[in-house]
This record gives sequence, C-alpha cells and structure tokens, in this order.
Amino acid sequence: MTNNFNTCVIFAAGEYYGETPIVPAGSFVIAADGGLDHARALDVTPDVVVGDFDSITGKRPTPDERTVELPPEKDDPDLLSALKIGWFHGARLFHIYGALGGRIDHTISNIQLMALLANHGAIGFLHGNDSIVTAICDGDLDFAANDVKPGRMISVFSHSDTSVGVCEKGLKYKLSDVLMTSTKVNGVSNEFRHGLPAHVGVTQGTLIVTFPAEAPLPQVSWHHAFKGDLGPLDTQISSALVECGLKPHAA
Repeated sequence: MTNNFNTCVIFAAGEYYGETPIVPAGSFVIAADGGLDHARALDVTPDVVVGDFDSITGKRPTPDERTVELPPEKDDPDLLSALKIGWFHGARLFHIYGALGGRIDHTISNIQLMALLANHGAIGFLHGNDSIVTAICDGDLDFAANDVKPGRMISVFSHSDTSVGVCEKGLKYKLSDVLMTSTKVNGVSNEFRHGLPAHVGVTQGTLIVTFPAEAPLPQVSWHHAFKGDLGPLDTQISSALVECGLKPHAA
C-alpha cells in the first residue's frame, strides 16, 4: 500500500544550519512561531502562521484569517499545532525545517511527533544539520540507488516498546526479521552502499530512522490502512495549569 500525499512544508523556530528549505510547488506552507522569521528571510509567504509567538524576533504577524494565535500555557507544542493544521488541509507528507538542534527537549519532542504521524499513516521528515529524521509504523522505507559518501550513517531505533520483523537490506550490515526494543540499541551506525538501493522495514511497530540529507528520500509503503487523525487544535490553556489556579491570558 502506497500513497501520493499532499505536501506540507513547516518552518519551525530552531536551527537551520545554513540550509535553504525546499518548498515543492503546490505545497501548503506553515510557519510555526519563530519559523516566520526564517520564512520571511527566504521571501516565502506562509499559508498559515501559528504559535504563541514567544520565539519570533521580527514583527508579529497581523491578526487575520491566516494567523492562528495560541496561548503560551497550552499542552500542544507549536509544531504539533502546525501538523494538525496541515493535516486538516489534507497533508499527509510533511517536511519540517528548524526542528533539530537547539534545545534538546524540543528536538526529542519533534522526533516523537514524527512517530505520531507514522502511527496515523502519514510521514514526516525533520531536516537539519545535514541529516534527516523520520519514522515508519508497520511499513517500509525504500531508498533508490545512491552515491552517499562512505561513512555517512543510517540508524534505526525502535520508538515503540517492541518492533517486530525489522529488516535492513542493501546496507553495509544486514538485518533480517529482527526484534528491536525501545531499550536495546541494535540498529545504530549502518551505512549505505554505493550504487545500491536500500530498504528499512518493520512488520509491527514504530521505528525512528535517521539518514544523511544527501540520500534520496525513500518511497514509503504500509502493510495496512490507518484510521484516525491528529485531533483538534489545542487553543485553550492547559487543564493542568487551570487546576493549579493559573488563569488564561487576556486575548
């Protein structure tokens, strides 16, 4: 089962490492909070701007139909809000820039969000520092033959408690029908082989996969259909903070 997805490009507020985001024609573009600064620098006009705008350094966006302003004391991080908006507009393929590096808690959160997308039958790619991070659930990533430089690593981790039937083919080290767990690291530092296609797959479970930015983006396929969505946009102050007596900011 494969899909041709509508594409969403998200400008996040983190590090860009001098890289210029690629915005395919027809993509739905979202700037998440301080990501608007980066979009403006590249003369890109987002379809939607979302966030509490605590990390933006330039002029705050003008309140209009393209601006979704959120309270700072919410449960959802700004990137999740951006993903929900992209999903609502039909996107199932997400390219996110500025979501790696910087604060380690943000990076971990953003990687978890790739797993969230994967668990709903979508695919997201975090771009940054010459690397790409993605996730796949109950499916396969197939890389075309490539000329990735020797020593550039592809690594695979189990995000779910267990990942059953993990396979890695066409790489320096081969795995066949292996069990991975979230506490056992047995898929790190593999390598592409010059001129050969490569395959990473999992029968049941969710994998986090990191690979070099110069590698071709993989063809994605799944073993079954997925149901559900990412849920409604979180526009209210966190219920936990409300219980602690914190009142919402005035609009």
